[in-house]
Amino acid sequence: MTTANVTCPLCEACCGLEVTFDGPAVKGVRGDADDVFSKGYVCPKGASLGALHHDRDRLRTPLVKREGEFVEVGWDEAFAEIDARLRPILDEHGRDAVAVYAGNPGVHNTALALYGRVFYKALGTKNFYTAGSVDQLPKHLSCGYLFGDPLSIPVPDLDRTGHLLLLGANPLVSNGSLMTAPDTRGRLRAIQARGGRIVVVDPKRTRTAELADEHHWIRPGTDALLLFALVNVLFAENRVAPGHLAEHVNGLGEVRELARPFTPDAVAGHTGIEAAEIRRMALDLADAERAAVYGRIGTTTQSFGTVASWLVDVLNVLTGNLDRPGGVLFPLAAAGQANSAHGKRRPFTAGRWRTRVRGLPEVFGEVPVATLADEILTPGDGRVRALVTVSGNPALSAPNGERLAEALGRLDFQLSLDVYLNETTRHADVILPGPSPLERPHYDVTFYQLAVRNVANWTPAALGTALPQEWETMLRLTAIVTGQPAAELSAMDDFVAAEVARRSGVDSALAGDRTGPARLIDLMLRGGPYDLALADLEAAPHGVDLGPLRPRVPGVLNTASGRIELAPEPITSDVPRLAAELGATPSPLVLIGRRHLSSNNSWMHNLEPLVRGSNTCTVQVHPDDARRLGLTDGGLANVGSAAGKIAVPVEVTEKIRPGVVSIPHGWGHGGDGTRTRVAAAHAGVNTNLLTDETRLDALSGTAVLNGIPVEVTPA
Repeated sequence: MTTANVTCPLCEACCGLEVTFDGPAVKGVRGDADDVFSKGYVCPKGASLGALHHDRDRLRTPLVKREGEFVEVGWDEAFAEIDARLRPILDEHGRDAVAVYAGNPGVHNTALALYGRVFYKALGTKNFYTAGSVDQLPKHLSCGYLFGDPLSIPVPDLDRTGHLLLLGANPLVSNGSLMTAPDTRGRLRAIQARGGRIVVVDPKRTRTAELADEHHWIRPGTDALLLFALVNVLFAENRVAPGHLAEHVNGLGEVRELARPFTPDAVAGHTGIEAAEIRRMALDLADAERAAVYGRIGTTTQSFGTVASWLVDVLNVLTGNLDRPGGVLFPLAAAGQANSAHGKRRPFTAGRWRTRVRGLPEVFGEVPVATLADEILTPGDGRVRALVTVSGNPALSAPNGERLAEALGRLDFQLSLDVYLNETTRHADVILPGPSPLERPHYDVTFYQLAVRNVANWTPAALGTALPQEWETMLRLTAIVTGQPAAELSAMDDFVAAEVARRSGVDSALAGDRTGPARLIDLMLRGGPYDLALADLEAAPHGVDLGPLRPRVPGVLNTASGRIELAPEPITSDVPRLAAELGATPSPLVLIGRRHLSSNNSWMHNLEPLVRGSNTCTVQVHPDDARRLGLTDGGLANVGSAAGKIAVPVEVTEKIRPGVVSIPHGWGHGGDGTRTRVAAAHAGVNTNLLTDETRLDALSGTAVLNGIPVEVTPA
């Protein structure tokens, strides 16, 4: 029996785990009590790491489709097939004839995070899509214009705050989102133990709302109205106090004028929260010695996702809580954080190109996945003819999944990098698998940039594997799309390392004989803001604690002015559209999503430990609505929208607001050609058959998944 310390790569929390092996077999997974960040915490997802490693449905050999059936082939044959099928499309139709969809798991994978960008740049397509445009792109857009970089996202200082206002967020289940925070329950309870207060705004009584000191049942899709009303009160009551930020902020006067129409009385009927309560919420926020406002998926996946994301940080600025201990602060990661890089960078801008069919804007280097089907199905020059999916299942996660599935069947070629034969990869012509998380090294490049405490941890591969590492796969694909399929991988890796060293301001020779992600991480650490090298992390298997978050303004700012742009025109241009909502009539019944602690979108549903108990796919309905609509608990209901209709079991519960129904995201498994037996046995329904790909956040193009008008009838 042996043990290994690993950092869990299955969600954003970056928990330390202790994994026990009997030879190559995983015998147990528990929290690492000595981990500097998570201190022994583990959730059901992390505990299932062994089930993922041993999953018999997980692909371990490349698959190539021959006469409509998948056959196992060797790696050289698989790459030869890719070269023979993909190169002619690039040569004849150009780079934009190939699209990429990068899914959520790739962000948790060091090799894909570092070497994926090498392949994507070599491919050179403007048709680049990710899961970001179905969950978080509005926050990147708003922070890009406010602070100058789309990854300059301030996070709540949970360990020191005294007043936490959460909107559309359920961190007790998500373990944080754009806020890396293991054991969120313990951290929130600590706020209360030191006399602080937690306020939740959500149309559902989530686990987080149950823990909170107060819960406001907002009508879905109206968070921007509520946030603007809070801003309005702060100005009306002369409670705006940016403190040390005053000399670093542009646009206070513009925000005051923009907020004038959004009085508590004007928004109360739309939000479902009384005007007096809105005033009290604003004054409580202003009175708090240390406060933080935090909004997540519920605020970004709606018609005004970018405006709501912007207003969250406007409130943090107006109350003087941005860049302040106990408020919200900018993390300082040990490696990979652009806002700590050497030299001045180009300020953020969006809309550098637009999509061919619907003219939707580029944001953060990607375009909205809501229009991927259009780009495949619409004839003409520039039509997408080939697709590369990287650890993604857009057939389940993208809006109007039925139309997208139809589009996938019309492609000339599809390549998928994935460990499952699922609802998306079944359409592929070639599937390339990768090693399990225990068979590859890991450093969380992305999520340490969003952590509530500055930490760093390197996980070496706990087990060996005969599979190529994904960085090698990405380099072979890079060689193919650059017309040199026989290129030497070691030479390509040297080139990548030299470029990383240049950007980091260090000599690539410092990494010695390391290769792959280990070399890149070593160089990034050496060029980072701390005196660290990879050897330091290798000597600290439980991680290195780099201390609490610290103020970083003005150095963190990268706007053209060097100041916080509180009223950027690309965002404030959408305020008149929001003001028009004050005269609109709310829909009588709307749909929202929800998340389970044992789930992370669609990619964890083939693990037996994670589909037990309360991890169920039902439509939650308030008892008053159930009586009115003739629905019974456990019965079947038809839920229909402008996009489609599904039948789903009913769960009657007082934990949902009247006028709202909730179905979890990422289900609808099985069907011809898939090979995920556990997921198929717990199939659920695909709620994205109800999401309309034409309903978007106007600024970012993010799909509207919350506040969808629906009709529900007994089935």
